[in-house]
Amino acid sequence: MRIFRSFRQGAGLPRGAGWVPALAALAVCLGGTCAARAQVVSDAERGGLIVTVGAMGTGETLQYGNRHMLGITGFVDAETHRSFGLEAEARMLEWHQTTDVHLETYSIGGRYHLNFGRYEPYAKGLVGLGYFNFPYNLATGSYMVVTAGGGVDIRLNRRIYFRAADFEYQDWPQFSYGAMSTASVSSGIRVRVF
Repeated sequence: MRIFRSFRQGAGLPRGAGWVPALAALAVCLGGTCAARAQVVSDAERGGLIVTVGAMGTGETLQYGNRHMLGITGFVDAETHRSFGLEAEARMLEWHQTTDVHLETYSIGGRYHLNFGRYEPYAKGLVGLGYFNFPYNLATGSYMVVTAGGGVDIRLNRRIYFRAADFEYQDWPQFSYGAMSTASVSSGIRVRVF
């Protein structure tokens, strides 16, 4: 206030006109913020949605009988340039069966990635349903599945990524004979749709 008083007295402004310099200062500040907002934002900082789809070959170890199985995994990622997104995943373990044991999981959850040039490491947490076929086709069951995982994608060009490694640990907490877990490693391709 002392600055405005001295300015008013020095400029010969009438008493009560101290708001004129304050208004001028406010106009300058607002004008500066409008100009700053018009600056270009880099792709890494801009929002927007990126959707990719992919497929992987999967090798998995089941705690149930210490089985090792092979299968395929399909996924859809929807994420922003700011590293956060969603992943939906379907996994079918049908090959290398013993006594007709096989399973499928369908999960969705959050995904977080970082960018280091062509390399994109990521972490994910998913939840969903698992369908389990018991030995000799005697029974089937559906269970909740909780998944923690991560991996690294390598950008080959603007649209295509090589998913070099995807690691997952699945917990089946309500499995029929007590909690069961699985561990898997997958590799495949990821293609940007838009």
